[in-house]
Amino acid sequence: MSMKVKNPLPQDLDAECRKCAKILNQFIKPGIPGKGMPTDQFIPWDILHKAKGIAILTVVKAGFMWAGKAGSGVVVARLADGSWSAPSAIGTAGMSFGGQIGAEVTDFVIVLNTDAAVKAFSHGGNVTLGGGLSVAAGPYGRTAEASATAKNMAAIYSYSKSKGLFAGISIEGSVILERKDANEKAYGRPVSAKELLSGTVPAPPGARELYAALDQNASAPPSAQASPLAGPAGRAAGADAKAANPRAART
Repeated sequence: MSMKVKNPLPQDLDAECRKCAKILNQFIKPGIPGKGMPTDQFIPWDILHKAKGIAILTVVKAGFMWAGKAGSGVVVARLADGSWSAPSAIGTAGMSFGGQIGAEVTDFVIVLNTDAAVKAFSHGGNVTLGGGLSVAAGPYGRTAEASATAKNMAAIYSYSKSKGLFAGISIEGSVILERKDANEKAYGRPVSAKELLSGTVPAPPGARELYAALDQNASAPPSAQASPLAGPAGRAAGADAKAANPRAART
């Protein structure tokens, strides 16, 4: 099963949302037997359903002796009514010394399990994953839900894929940056990550594809995902009832 390489370089917010929607969809689909993809390696719906927020990134690491990495994506928070906040553009960059030769592109889905994790992304500036917030490789597969209890759940679950396969690459220690320039361009004014993730800013129309992926994979139970009412078309049927809601434009 081939996997199209996502662009890890910073793009405008609309393009980031489209990219991240595709990434999320790839992380929740079980592999197909006989096609070389493990059938039990996917993020369980229960993990996404309970998430307080989700960050999605594509990161490229390349070098010879000295290795550099750069990446970009978005972060969203789940609001009190169960809907999703406007997306905030994020990025990462760094240098390391090692023997890596060549380049590797990795997709990450970072599940924010606690309010503190969301708050860390809301402060703006830099967020160091693992710096005061526990980061663990997220459980996956059909047997993972039982292990995701409140007692042993880390503040952040990290999932990674390289070349279409779960890679087990840790993002702990990485610094996530708020891309203020991309947010200002997308929303037409300077806007903070706190404003975006708190739900006070309406979502841009370009985020529709991202919300469709979030609604299907993190909101609707697996039994309802095939229903025509589980996606944007079904939600559109209730658009008139939501006309008074300023956030309804995104649905």
